[in-house]
Amino acid sequence: MSEVAFADSHVHLADAAFTDDVDAVIERARAAGARALVCIGESPAAAVRAQAIAARYPGLVFHTCGVHPHDAVSWDDQRDANAVRDAVGVGAVAVGECGLDYHYDHSPRDVQRRTLDAQLSLAAELDRPIVLHTREAEDDTRTMLRDAASAGIRGVLHCFTGSVGLAEAGLEAGWHVSFSGIVTFRTWTDIELLRLVPDDRLLVESDAPYLAPVPKRGKRNESSWVPLTVQRIAEARGTTPESLAALTLHNTRKFFRLPDDPTVDRSTAGSVDASL
Repeated sequence: MSEVAFADSHVHLADAAFTDDVDAVIERARAAGARALVCIGESPAAAVRAQAIAARYPGLVFHTCGVHPHDAVSWDDQRDANAVRDAVGVGAVAVGECGLDYHYDHSPRDVQRRTLDAQLSLAAELDRPIVLHTREAEDDTRTMLRDAASAGIRGVLHCFTGSVGLAEAGLEAGWHVSFSGIVTFRTWTDIELLRLVPDDRLLVESDAPYLAPVPKRGKRNESSWVPLTVQRIAEARGTTPESLAALTLHNTRKFFRLPDDPTVDRSTAGSVDASL
């Protein structure tokens, strides 16, 4: 496939898997056509690393801050809320990755819900979208989506593998849906789900270093392989990879309110005109 300009709306560049070569990974992504990489800070410590990476690549790498549901038990209302506020103060474009994970249950479910509620409140306070992880928690996620819609909170169902019903609930709430390399796996058979999401709500992601797409499956994932996921989704939707990549790049910029110019002050990224 020829080079296409694309966005990776969810990548863990601050993960230990990239400690030794994160700059090379970013340069490979740029060479492959990446024009926006959203580096996820799934803990306050990861968010600090993500911000440092983003600072080296203005206009290309952006960062978030939140607490993953696996670590919800560690949430401290004052400490972690202030960490998110501080991260937004230095340019974080979203709250998260946060959410509900009832598959692993690394944190008690009631604690996960309280921690998610706290981060939803922060998203409303700070006027930032939520990056949501949800796994085997569809009923509680649907309740959250209804409440978020009522409060005007925007978000994305990241790395979506849920039901059509959950996707529809997210879309009804005004949220976006993002797909990862999982859609290239032989086990992925829900083609209609790839067609369900309207053009203006669709995002793509790597979730690197996890979930490398076919034919890279089993390797450490990288943003440079997002075009493989783009190609699969484009096939399902009856369009070209170039068009799908351009569409999702535009959607990523608009959803996260990213500046399109490296000279834009990134600390004001959240207030850039949403028409970008």
